[in-house]
Amino acid sequence: MSSPRPQSLEAWIKLLDSVRLPVPRASHDKVRGALADSRRSLRDIADFMQDSPALVLSVMREANLQSSNSLVEPAESLEVALNRLGLKRTEDLLAKLPCVDPKDIPPALRQLQLISQHAAQQANGLFAGRMARLWQEIHWGSLLFMSPAWSLAYTHPELIEEWELRVVSKGEPAARVERELFGVPLLALCRELAERWRLPAWVLHAYRTLLEDRRWLVQVLHIARDNEDRLRQQLALDDEPTLRRWLGQPANTVLLANGLAMASQQGWATPHMVRWQYLTSLYLQAPLETLQQLVHQQAAHSARQHAQPGLWHPALALVWPWEERRLHRAMLPAPPPTPEALVTWRKRCAELLHEPSRFNNAMHLTTEARDALVACGMQRVLLLMADKTQTQLRVQQLGGLPASAANLTFTIANSTVLQRLMSAPAQIRLNASNNAQFSALLPASLRGLFRGDNLLLRSLSNNGRVVMLVVADQGGGPFSEVSVQAFAKTGQCIERALAAFTHRGG
Repeated sequence: MSSPRPQSLEAWIKLLDSVRLPVPRASHDKVRGALADSRRSLRDIADFMQDSPALVLSVMREANLQSSNSLVEPAESLEVALNRLGLKRTEDLLAKLPCVDPKDIPPALRQLQLISQHAAQQANGLFAGRMARLWQEIHWGSLLFMSPAWSLAYTHPELIEEWELRVVSKGEPAARVERELFGVPLLALCRELAERWRLPAWVLHAYRTLLEDRRWLVQVLHIARDNEDRLRQQLALDDEPTLRRWLGQPANTVLLANGLAMASQQGWATPHMVRWQYLTSLYLQAPLETLQQLVHQQAAHSARQHAQPGLWHPALALVWPWEERRLHRAMLPAPPPTPEALVTWRKRCAELLHEPSRFNNAMHLTTEARDALVACGMQRVLLLMADKTQTQLRVQQLGGLPASAANLTFTIANSTVLQRLMSAPAQIRLNASNNAQFSALLPASLRGLFRGDNLLLRSLSNNGRVVMLVVADQGGGPFSEVSVQAFAKTGQCIERALAAFTHRGG
């Protein structure tokens, strides 16, 4: 979806307030069937809707806007919202929402919704069991906190991706980047939409804390860092009863869960992540190590429930140290290519090395290159070509990836890893020990295509200039060393093929 870029808060609100977010076809069909089934309770229907955050938001918005002129409080749960709307109006609303295949939803929107689902899982695992009577407020508030940004990711996905690259990966000041990209502070825009849509009160509490009451967070964090001495922590809180009361508010669970989910996207050991872990451990009165174990477990559970092809879930960067460690260690390298596959690979390489070049055009050459990489055991392959200005990389060939990936472009200047690879021919191999370090420096949309710890990136040159980047893996698990060697040799063959193609007929 493409729209002109507003530059004022009022213009953004007008645009985003009119957006109807798309619902994945499978979720749409499942919910439509449940609504038509008289045996289904409202709880059943709410459970079916959970797979589509966009549908949850649409129902909550509709129900709360219907009661905006009364004294009725906004619905705090999806079940209450469904009860207020009734089945007929819910069916009418469902019919108005775009029903599309997941591949037709912008990756930036799907990624943000995945983060929201991860936040809801963190909230359920860390807080809901301890406050059982409030589990619905905890769950739905945590899921919907980032929902105002979903509409932004639908109308302007490129802005969200650039914000992530510049603010999260490169560490540029958020205020300056947001002024350049949106013309307004992002948090202020989100709060304005949350108020307009009458989202649950705990969502508004979280935005108010970030925008107006950050002093509470700063004071609490100062105490939270003293995690080694629990008694001293408690005494410090006792000395500040107002601060203790503020910290103990159940509504803070929404902010803590989303802080953990957002920070983990950048990495598990970053200062930003550690701060949210300190805050949460103080809130739960739990040792930091215990809290980290719980957070990692919830991330792994979220990945099992919500991970999608082409999206990045931070659990993939965990070396899971508890019950998951046995499974992680049991991951064996991919099997080496079969003798038959190696015969095919050698034939493909021979075609690449033939002189004079037999290729009619660049597409013909890169198709042969992709097939050679697949023959040597690579399960997911992406061949990217640099444009004439050496500023952008565009997809030339892909294998084992969603067709929608063919439309991706990557700005080299936005990624230090891409800059390094495109400055001179090089090869980078990602594995469990360095994945988190390098993944944070790759474009989010590229990182999301290759789920798992293990990845190969190789840049290739022609006439002294890097012109192509090859990205490949064997499903994300450990590589077969035979395939790694064949990958390197294939890269050499592609470089020679490029040279022969450039000088054909010369």
